[in-house]
Amino acid sequence: MFNALVVEKDESSGKTHAEVKELSSEDLPPGEVTVAVEYSTLNYKDGLCIGPGGGLVRSYPHVPGIDFAGTVETSEDDRYAPGDKVVLTGWRVGETHWGGYAQKARVKADWLVPLPNGLDTRQAMAVGTAGLTAMLAVMALEDQGIKDGPLLVTGASGGVGSVATAILAKLGYSVAAVTGRPDNAEYLAGLGATTIVPREDLAETIKKPLEPETWGACVDAVGGPMLARVLGQMAYGASVAAVGLAGGAQLPATVVPFLLRGVNLLGIDSVMQPYDNRLRAWNRIATDLPMDKLEAMVEPAALQDLPRLGADILNGRVTGRVVVDVNA
Repeated sequence: MFNALVVEKDESSGKTHAEVKELSSEDLPPGEVTVAVEYSTLNYKDGLCIGPGGGLVRSYPHVPGIDFAGTVETSEDDRYAPGDKVVLTGWRVGETHWGGYAQKARVKADWLVPLPNGLDTRQAMAVGTAGLTAMLAVMALEDQGIKDGPLLVTGASGGVGSVATAILAKLGYSVAAVTGRPDNAEYLAGLGATTIVPREDLAETIKKPLEPETWGACVDAVGGPMLARVLGQMAYGASVAAVGLAGGAQLPATVVPFLLRGVNLLGIDSVMQPYDNRLRAWNRIATDLPMDKLEAMVEPAALQDLPRLGADILNGRVTGRVVVDVNA
């Protein structure tokens, strides 16, 4: 038997309810590898799954948690043996397949990657899906070539933005961090940001399709009108790695930045990344993310804290990374 945060739906009212329950291994969904989960994280999608509307969940009962790290317990795949440390992100785990908010998980072997040297399971989830997404964004910008000028990170107080800020600062770039929370200035400076940009400075709808060339690259974790505004401020040939839709899926922009400045808009999706990309990104995380700054991003949590924290992340009240100790 093991504990899990289970979301159930009342069919008559359509409302959902999340609570910690005891399950057995027989309850787990099919898969080749069973993992004794040690840590998971809290992401925006998890808040949607836990919330009263059910969000992204397709069927009930459901165990949320879009990532996890732990130890292989049983395996039908030759790539993994009992005792191996593994990490999982993406593949709709926690949405269409039971996820990491449980002391056990059963998944397809292809969804896992070995935990890289230099990381333990808690550190891996301090990074989590948000950190993996941030590293994929940085790698995409590097592949395109980063231009001269400071680099912009929007949504810098969140999970993706926090890790992107720390990675880019460690790589030696001058990072301008955008936040709507002035009280987070010290936190972002501690991650390596050299400039704090108030969110309202970029919140206005674009008035001119092109503004002065300001940014050599951008990791955008917001989207919507802010992304449209940023596109007109990019240096010639610069790239924007867009990773989030917190500001909305609509892009009220013109084609002018793309035609006259050669701006590149790179879409980053961590959900179904090929194995080689995920492994490369995790190995880069183990070497290029400043672990001495990682603890500044972390808020510890237990399974019973998640209904409250799920509401907090949807309302913008979560800073950095929430690491869930499923055995606490």
